[in-house]
Amino acid sequence: MSTSVIADVGVVGAGTMGNGIAHVCAQAGFRVTLSDVSLDAARAGLTTIGKNLEVGVQKGKVSAADRDATLGRITVTEGLERLRGCQLVIESVPERLALKQGVFQALSALVADDCILASNTSSLSLTEIAAAARHPERVVGLHFFNPVHLMKLLEVVRAHQTSDATVEAVRAFGASIKKELIVVKDSPGFASSRLGLAVGLEAVRMLEEGVASAEDIDRAMELGYGHPMGPLKLGDLVGLDVRLAIAEYLYAETGSAAFRPPQLLKKLVRAGKLGRKAGEGFYRYRAD
Repeated sequence: MSTSVIADVGVVGAGTMGNGIAHVCAQAGFRVTLSDVSLDAARAGLTTIGKNLEVGVQKGKVSAADRDATLGRITVTEGLERLRGCQLVIESVPERLALKQGVFQALSALVADDCILASNTSSLSLTEIAAAARHPERVVGLHFFNPVHLMKLLEVVRAHQTSDATVEAVRAFGASIKKELIVVKDSPGFASSRLGLAVGLEAVRMLEEGVASAEDIDRAMELGYGHPMGPLKLGDLVGLDVRLAIAEYLYAETGSAAFRPPQLLKKLVRAGKLGRKAGEGFYRYRAD
């Protein structure tokens, strides 16, 4: 399939990553159908897109006309049925293998045989996800980064079954939405999550050992290595429960001590201190 025929993009999951993906696709000119398990959830995702676009307008980075046109290209829906006519569907549901496999099984029975099916998973096996789909050669990983409308990187993950034609199609698609691409083969954590998590977990261990404060550990990476956000702040943004789940998965898959979850991370998650979304993690946050 050539991206010249991709006009309609479906996004499954309207949460933080899903609505961000819908945002960039619609802003690039694609018609987008944003789906979730309920219409209210899908509408909430559209509301977030509107707010992010408005920030862009206020900062002079997005015109009011572009904001309105972008929102006009997005349709929200409940369930998968209205994704039937899409040429590309990107899944962004919670990081549970069985859940993602169920979505791909249902999608592959619904859409055309040449529709590309992509997963935004940050660490799960694309090969196992693809195995649940009809025509698994059209399954690929498109791992976006948060916040999607600001972050330039798009990690293309090639499952064992993924065809050359699928990789080339999503390369062109990624360029059309103004992302910088890397292509990696399916392996635990791919490239970005594996590297980022190793740094993040080591930062937690340093905090646990009293090497430095959370603020100073983060400043070391921000000022010394040019990271836009320190690893502990980033953990709070991603969600410490998400960080823990990925660490447990990578530790089980690789056996590497680099991914053994620190006790401090476990304790914070058990206490419900999950980061920004809970108001407290490594830092405390004021309610919006």
